[in-house]
Amino acid sequence: MEPIVVEVIRGTIVEARHVVHAVAVRDARVEVAFGDPQLVTFMRSSAKPLQALPVVRAVPALDDEEVALMCASHLAVPEQVAVVRRILSDAPAGEDELECGPDPTPIEHNCSGKHAGFLALCRARGWPSSGYRLAEHPCQQAMLSEIAGAAEIEPETVPTAIDGCGVLTFALALERAAHAFSRLPTLEGGERVVAAIRANPQLLRGPVATDVLLITSLDGWVAKGGAEGLLCAASPDGLGVCLKVEDGSFRALAPAAAHVLARLGFAADALGGFELANSRGERIGELRVAQ
Repeated sequence: MEPIVVEVIRGTIVEARHVVHAVAVRDARVEVAFGDPQLVTFMRSSAKPLQALPVVRAVPALDDEEVALMCASHLAVPEQVAVVRRILSDAPAGEDELECGPDPTPIEHNCSGKHAGFLALCRARGWPSSGYRLAEHPCQQAMLSEIAGAAEIEPETVPTAIDGCGVLTFALALERAAHAFSRLPTLEGGERVVAAIRANPQLLRGPVATDVLLITSLDGWVAKGGAEGLLCAASPDGLGVCLKVEDGSFRALAPAAAHVLARLGFAADALGGFELANSRGERIGELRVAQ
């Protein structure tokens, strides 16, 4: 099947087009695909719920907000930063140990929850915290093993690179990413991660983020977006979905995800009306899937 094309309409003119590849997988079988299900891309922040698994297994005392914040790409609002500080305090670890870089400060970096979780894992396992972001550190080796295990491939076959926050990011075919996400609820610690995210979706990002809207509109689902136009999601009954926008645009994700979910028989109206507005709040166009 051809890729999804999301058109950006201003007035009556198509001003831009975004090409989206998508796949839905159940029991390692492709149920529906748009474009290339074997397209390889980096999971970026979509990997965070999987990266939280070694942490919740090693630190079972983490509360739901802490687990959800480890999976977040947060906006550094006070209630989100407060949870990061709690993860660090419980580890215990200091803000000066965060290696995500300033944005504008390390604790306000949108990946600080994941990094705080990595420090908690280092404390629990007796690993040095210094350099926990580096590929050779036991923390990142554990993350590589976790991602490969979830995707059911060998770790040495997973290409890696450096993510925006300084840790490893892992490349998978879209079909393998969807498969890994489909297994999240059944992996050790996965039920805990899913429950925490679903109980605290507001900690993931912000109220209009596509992953948050999907979680709050579909009963039992979990989802996480990633940089460069990526979205992974899973249903409670073992369906995994992965979407990738070729040009990395986030604005195409919501209409494309709604299109895929509708094809799978799910109503996703809450993902948005896909209208475009200007700075005055006036409707000036829309996003739509080309027919």
